[in-house]
Amino acid sequence: KQRVILMDPSEDPDDILRANRSREKTFVFDMVFDHRATQEEVYVSTTKSLIEGVISGYNATIFAYGPTGTGKTYTMLGTDCEPGIYIRTLEDLFKALEATAKEMDYTVSMSYLEIYNEVIRDLLNPSSEFLELREDSRGSIQIAGITEVSTTNAQEIMQLLTKGNKQRTQEPTAANKTSSRSHAVLQVMVTQKSRRQAIGKETRIGKLFMVDLAGSERAAQTQNRGKRMKEGAHINRSLLALGNCINALSEKGGSRAHFVNFRDSKLTRLLKDSLGGNSRTVMIAHISPASTSFEESRMTLIYAYRAKNIKTQV
Repeated sequence: KQRVILMDPSEDPDDILRANRSREKTFVFDMVFDHRATQEEVYVSTTKSLIEGVISGYNATIFAYGPTGTGKTYTMLGTDCEPGIYIRTLEDLFKALEATAKEMDYTVSMSYLEIYNEVIRDLLNPSSEFLELREDSRGSIQIAGITEVSTTNAQEIMQLLTKGNKQRTQEPTAANKTSSRSHAVLQVMVTQKSRRQAIGKETRIGKLFMVDLAGSERAAQTQNRGKRMKEGAHINRSLLALGNCINALSEKGGSRAHFVNFRDSKLTRLLKDSLGGNSRTVMIAHISPASTSFEESRMTLIYAYRAKNIKTQV
């Protein structure tokens, strides 16, 4: 349930000379799922516990990370009969909010965007121009002109997300016919005000980010050339920036200075609040069981293992 053993397909078990240099590795995580795991199981053991936090004003972030074709979009969006984390989380969030409706007034607004080649596109209103990231006077990051939808109906949201997902930049590569070439970010903001007049000033704001990252595979794997190659370089740049932030955050108290460079890419700037600070973050790393993607699986597991060492100070 908690260990992944990665075996090198090119290794000969009888080769005594290389026995000590084996590339077989064991990784330990909070939770490991095999190919038999259902969407419900993955959701319950990764995300369900975060909902309570969002309602009490913490931020929460869920990442889907891994090479192309390993099922990131399936985990996050799912299908109509097997919905993914987006829908299950929002359904439970609305149920939990309804339970507090007597004491609290709440509003839920959500936006769905993609970061492609370091520009931000609104997936709910695809005809609009590229959007700008701005910082307000309190230092929180805003996206100017993004479409925000307020609703408390999970079915409505599923339709919006499916529609938005069709607007995502997808291109065929040698590794996957419908490879997502952009990072999709679903941002849900829960604002609550108490109904009692005496403490009418207090407002709780919890942000929930759900991020379906673009594939982290190497260019050799997708045989990309020209435009696809440039696109892959942008994807890898933002994933590298995310990796650097994760490294800096997980090495706090080490010899390195406490500087975390969130400004290296739009993705990390947008997720600044949710990587450090008052946030609970889950990374769901996806790997393929195929022996041809051994290198990709190894890099993904190392990346996820580093992310596991982040300690946030609330």
